[in-house]
Amino acid sequence: MTVENLVNPIGLDQPNPRFRWKINSLEQAVRSTAFELEFCKDTSLVAKGTFLHRTGKIVSPVGFYRYNGPELQPYTRYYWRTRAWDQSGFVSAYSAWASFEMGKMHSGNWTGSWISDGNSKEEKALPHFRKEFSLTKKIRSARAYIAAGGLFELSLNGKRISDAWLEPTYTRYDRRLLYCTYDITAELLNGKNAVAVLLGNGWYNHQSTAVWNFHEAPWRNRPCFVLDIRVEYEDGTVETIGSDRDWKTKTGPVIFSSIYTAEHYDARLDMPGWDQAGFADSSWSNSIYRSAPAPLVTAQALHPIRRVKELAAVSIRKFSDTVYVLDMGRNISGVASIRLKGKAGTIVKLRHSERLYENGRTDLSNIDVHYRPQDNSDPFQTDIFILSGKGMEEFTPRFNYKGFQYVEVTASEPIELTKESVKAYFMHSDLPVTGAVSSSNPVLNKIWAATNASYLSNMFGYPTDCPQREKNGWTGDGHIASETGLFNFDGITVYEKWLQDHLDEQQPNGVFPSIIPSNGWGYEWGNGPDWTSTIAIIPWNIYQFYGDTSLLAHTYDALKRYVQYLESISKDGICYWGLGDWVPVKSKTPVEFTSTAYYYTDVVILSKAARLLGKAADADRYTALSEKIYQAFQQKFWNASTRLYGSGLQTELSVALHWKLVPDSLIPVVAKALADRVVADGRQIDVGLLGTKTILNALSDNGYADLAYELASRETFPSWGWWIKNGATTLYENWPINAASDISMNHIMFGEIGAWMYKALGGIKPVEAAPGFQVIQLEPNFPKKLDQFSCSYESVWGKIESAWERKGNMLQYKVTIPPGATGRLRIPSQGKAGTHFIELGSGIHQFSWKNL
Repeated sequence: MTVENLVNPIGLDQPNPRFRWKINSLEQAVRSTAFELEFCKDTSLVAKGTFLHRTGKIVSPVGFYRYNGPELQPYTRYYWRTRAWDQSGFVSAYSAWASFEMGKMHSGNWTGSWISDGNSKEEKALPHFRKEFSLTKKIRSARAYIAAGGLFELSLNGKRISDAWLEPTYTRYDRRLLYCTYDITAELLNGKNAVAVLLGNGWYNHQSTAVWNFHEAPWRNRPCFVLDIRVEYEDGTVETIGSDRDWKTKTGPVIFSSIYTAEHYDARLDMPGWDQAGFADSSWSNSIYRSAPAPLVTAQALHPIRRVKELAAVSIRKFSDTVYVLDMGRNISGVASIRLKGKAGTIVKLRHSERLYENGRTDLSNIDVHYRPQDNSDPFQTDIFILSGKGMEEFTPRFNYKGFQYVEVTASEPIELTKESVKAYFMHSDLPVTGAVSSSNPVLNKIWAATNASYLSNMFGYPTDCPQREKNGWTGDGHIASETGLFNFDGITVYEKWLQDHLDEQQPNGVFPSIIPSNGWGYEWGNGPDWTSTIAIIPWNIYQFYGDTSLLAHTYDALKRYVQYLESISKDGICYWGLGDWVPVKSKTPVEFTSTAYYYTDVVILSKAARLLGKAADADRYTALSEKIYQAFQQKFWNASTRLYGSGLQTELSVALHWKLVPDSLIPVVAKALADRVVADGRQIDVGLLGTKTILNALSDNGYADLAYELASRETFPSWGWWIKNGATTLYENWPINAASDISMNHIMFGEIGAWMYKALGGIKPVEAAPGFQVIQLEPNFPKKLDQFSCSYESVWGKIESAWERKGNMLQYKVTIPPGATGRLRIPSQGKAGTHFIELGSGIHQFSWKNL
């Protein structure tokens, strides 16, 4: 049971939140036909019939409801439960009560003021803030609401109050900020309390210099924050402690912090007890008032960034008593933590890299290419820890993350390290896992795991391209990998947040930048429809996976303006604007080919969205426009004499097939031409980013699954398996592992292969007419060189499982359909003419066929 796709959330601003639930049943072929929801403020009053809202019986097969009862109030916790009817009229018992709590809801509900420490944005040391207050009455509940220009760490009485990091999530800071809500009831004391805030720069006050000029961002300023601690007492009264000028402030041991490079910490400047009551702060200054950095401050309602996994070093190499290199065993996004003793003033540097030089030292040459340092004070991906000399000391950076596998520790004085001295934390948006894949091919399994590792390494409240060199929200990478992400993780909260970032970035003429959020960079390069079709593709994918039109509706006007811009710059239905098939193996498809395909896709999605949302005139207009583009594409790119699109490159043929630009009568012809081209190219891929989205799908969807599997499982260059065979634990940015440029070793842009495993080998696909996997299309392929495959996906209806295995001369297939959903299974032809489907109700189904 979720509210706004979160379990028992607090701090919501949405006045009409969405409710979703799954039904459980041991019966076969169960279908839900209706539901009822009940809402209350106090479950103890339900026995007396006191409800806030009751929906009554709503006839619908879908476990989804958008609230339309009495107006929800700020700061208020509500409880809800549901029951469902099946197709025979049987009604279930009510579910257990779940809860949700509203947040500020309106900007006028803030009591606190925006404050900072008055230092220049060039000041490198981070500001600390503290305030003591007393509480004398018995506390019923308490919440902290906090927003920041930059990042914050909030503590109460010496205790960090959350396991989330890098809060709040990055947005376009001069247009929108997010506030976070925390339940602090257990942290408050009767009597004296101390609240403490440490601010970080994040992307708000970017002091490092790189090609994107974030140090010149229009919003850049010294970090600031606003905070309300709202306490409800047992007697019904409310007290709010807000940020104001009475808060004391001082810089401390974090002497430099950059989300892009690293953090510097001087332990000699530690202030023990600064975040606890009774600390002597007479030498501290009063805070100053600041204007709000943005006109909008809205609730952060998404899965937060956490240190999800702790990694121990697998090896350590000592070069001298001042130089050590540790291998963390895999490539991750995150931070390293060190524990050691040393002389006071000893400078310890932790340099993070993805690879090593031949001499065993860390090599950053593949990831520091866009960094433009002004001096040597801010080395790339290198934390600096200055020891206090007071026994065993520990350091972990707070306000950044890196991409790395290796940590090189150097010191200005001799130190002693062991393998246990350094550990690493894999950090990312902590999205619930929804998918699993297993096969008889170990390399395929490792490709799937590497794809997921890269996806998570590039999920920090918005999708990024890489966790080291850029950390930018490249739109092309984002939409290419979105199906992979949605099969494997419950990512809707982050995608909805990121699409709001799109709306905050859109120019009046409809144009988006190529990286989102952006400081203004990216409106002039890399942002054609092949990249910024995120505005169409991701809302459509969310609709297909969740059956929820909310994001389509929210982004509809923006998509319409974007399509109108594409229409204005296109010539006779052909779009020439775009970046093209980025980083191909060898052959480059013309930009106008791929950009026109995405232009067509955007218009098709717009026309479908218009139809879904009841905008009939728009639907007709954009259906006609899509037909115009379709015909223009045929006229320009179809060569009737060669029977090829374009010059017959793998990207050209697969893009035309995958994005439905091939007439039905020509699909077999074009699919065969694609297969022939792959064979002629040495049975290997010859595509770039856009082609990796389409090549495997176009083959497996059109009768060439064996060849698609051969490409997917290939272990020689160029291939995903080639990376794995050379030690990769994440996906790379370029096919050659020794490429001279564009060789980040943790990129998600080639990650469609992860979704392809579910779609082509497991056969699990959504059905457009019954989205959210209400009807599950099951079209598994059984490549001859693969003996076993299984996958599962936790859909909004429940877990879908698809598994097959060869046993002797038989192929055994097992599928699980969750309660309420139905399956549509394609039966292998086995010599029969045509394609045959059977309908499956919920439950477990098993089949045996002769080996194919």
